[in-house]
Amino acid sequence: MSTSSRFAPMPNDEGYFGPYGGQLVPPHLKKAMDDINVAYEEIRQRDDFQQELASLFADYVGRPSPIFHARRLSEQLGGAQIHLKREDLNHTGAHKINHCLGEALLAKFMGKSKVIAETGAGQHGVALATACALVGIPCEIHMGQVDIEKEHPNVTKMKILGCKLVPVTRGAATLKEAVDSAFEEYLNDPTNYIYAIGSVVGPHPFPKMVRDFQSIIGKEAREQFQAKHGRLPDHVAACVGGGSNAMGIFTAFLNDDAVHLVGVEPSGEGLDKPGRHSATLSKGKPGEIHGMACYVLENEDGTPSAVHSIASGLDYPGVGPQHSYLKDIGRVDYQTATDEECLNAFMTLSRVEGIIPALESAHAVAWAIRVAPTLPKDQHILINLSGRGDKDADYVAAKLGL
Repeated sequence: MSTSSRFAPMPNDEGYFGPYGGQLVPPHLKKAMDDINVAYEEIRQRDDFQQELASLFADYVGRPSPIFHARRLSEQLGGAQIHLKREDLNHTGAHKINHCLGEALLAKFMGKSKVIAETGAGQHGVALATACALVGIPCEIHMGQVDIEKEHPNVTKMKILGCKLVPVTRGAATLKEAVDSAFEEYLNDPTNYIYAIGSVVGPHPFPKMVRDFQSIIGKEAREQFQAKHGRLPDHVAACVGGGSNAMGIFTAFLNDDAVHLVGVEPSGEGLDKPGRHSATLSKGKPGEIHGMACYVLENEDGTPSAVHSIASGLDYPGVGPQHSYLKDIGRVDYQTATDEECLNAFMTLSRVEGIIPALESAHAVAWAIRVAPTLPKDQHILINLSGRGDKDADYVAAKLGL
């Protein structure tokens, strides 16, 4: 992993990235989290585990994913060169399979009887159901009813793969409620169940563990870009909801001060409209949610506020604790893109390069479309295209009247 001592200690032994992270859970759950951490630290250092994971990455996922130079889009914009790290080409269509394989193998190693998870856009759900089918462990996915209706293709895939799908109808019936519901089921038997969190969020060790499994993205990208161009990219951009795909690619570049790292949050219908965006790092403040300290979008009474994004995988009122820390120290530049910009980027990349991106990933593409014309032609932007847009195609077509 291409990180130096400046960032290597993150998190500390208690799971903190500066003031963020930790294990803000009841005592009986702390033991369960500590057991997961001990098991993870054991298997990550075992050659047989690393070899099995590397073999699955190569022969099952199809890694390394390529980097594609979007020449036509770059020419059309008339500025910096845009490149795409093609995580959309992975088996199951997104970056989520990277950590789901790791979590499923960990669950098998620990002898767990059931893997529980939440999903928003359904990509984590599909990837985890896939990984659990592969290793032979029962899987239960909790998903908000709104997202079930919006992301029907992924719902169908999860059912085909054999997982138990639990619709969540409370509250806004989206990602936050799915997390709440899945966590409640996990509390019923934390000894025999494992909660496979779908991003770099939640109590320690999940922000560390998911980051580590996803860091394969940045490791590959750094080596690939240097091999092809003899240099590093000037800008590396990724969308940020919980933040797993972003941490996956950022980790390898954290100590390259000349590389501008950009996390793109959803500003939805506008940053001036509370409850109609999910720009946690841009508009939130330090707080606590789902067992961790991080930036949170809150109501006046301190409860998590309503959130919105056209991308189901990004509508979360919290964010990964490492992102919160990287914001505070200024290492990552957190920007936003609106629903409208996201839709425009979705259609532009589809029609100019023949690549249909996930609505989540389209936020990062939207940022690049906005800034590339202002940059010199000899600068390079590398976007983590975290997923493909099959799941969003019907929704976008209906929304745009196609």
